[in-house]
Amino acid sequence: MRQLTTFIMALTLCCSAAAKSGRHRTSGNPILPEFHADPEVLFSEQTGRFYIYSTTDGMPGWGGYYFTVFSSADLTDWRHEGIMLDLGTDQVPWAVGNAWAPCIIERKTDSGWKYYFYYSGHNPKNNRKAIGVAIADNPTGPFTDHGSPIVDALPEGQNHGQQIDVDVFQDPASGKFYLYWGNGYMAGAELNDDMTSLKPGTTTLMTPAGGTLQDYAYREAPYVFCRNGLYYFLWSVDDTGSPNYHVAYGTATSPLGPITVAADPVVLIQDADAGIYGPAHNSVLQLPGRDEWYIVYHRINPAYLAKDKGPGFHRQVCIDRMTFNADGTIRRVRPTQEGVAPVKVKQRKR
Repeated sequence: MRQLTTFIMALTLCCSAAAKSGRHRTSGNPILPEFHADPEVLFSEQTGRFYIYSTTDGMPGWGGYYFTVFSSADLTDWRHEGIMLDLGTDQVPWAVGNAWAPCIIERKTDSGWKYYFYYSGHNPKNNRKAIGVAIADNPTGPFTDHGSPIVDALPEGQNHGQQIDVDVFQDPASGKFYLYWGNGYMAGAELNDDMTSLKPGTTTLMTPAGGTLQDYAYREAPYVFCRNGLYYFLWSVDDTGSPNYHVAYGTATSPLGPITVAADPVVLIQDADAGIYGPAHNSVLQLPGRDEWYIVYHRINPAYLAKDKGPGFHRQVCIDRMTFNADGTIRRVRPTQEGVAPVKVKQRKR
């Protein structure tokens, strides 16, 4: 019996080692433990590491009230770096919860590195969602909130929707910074140099018109990046609790549009045969100095697909490669269970 027990323990250790070795071949999906959603990915030139910020999920009614950050050296092994902003404390004086859908940008200033973290929270003064900003010298914090929302009202000409799902982008052509946001509409505006206010007169309604729930009808979650001088705008279609929740895109020749919807607009959509549902609300990562791209997104945990189990707030963060055709159009991404292989990034001197 003792020999059998020893054999079983040895076999278990062997299998564990093999599994660990296999895990290092690819990241596996999901890449973060437990429930997270609305992921924002950042490569920090200061630290040479990757970071993911997200909505803390798994709480009824999207009731998460704090943000966490995870870091990785290679996109496969992710380390929990802790809570970096807590709307349940006096750290954020204007918001009481609904800590949703953040974004972040790294900026080199005369005084050193700065990180501007934009997010949405519930403002009890007017009983609606608003967008705030917190600032730090390191990607994991500590972050100090600006003290008041940066966006707290619908754009002029828009009569419905929420001020959530924020994205921040630096135009490589001009060096200017832009903010994008909106559920039910898409808006964009240039940021002032302080990064905590919008430049007057620049707020622009950019909502892509038309489409259906099967292709590109805009719902939420704008995300912007630039490749070869062309501006790409990605957004999410349908409801976040729907298996059909997916990513569509269009392009423009300037950071504030107008947007031309792609001829084949679907970037990422469910694969029921593979047990993958509702893959959307994404961010995009380009490896520094390389034309190598990744899409980071959330999907619904398949054990929570039934409406009474809360599919909209039982989501998990995943990563897959994103590639382009020769004409610059985005090839449809195949969502996987395997994820991506480890990457190595050489830091650029600045």
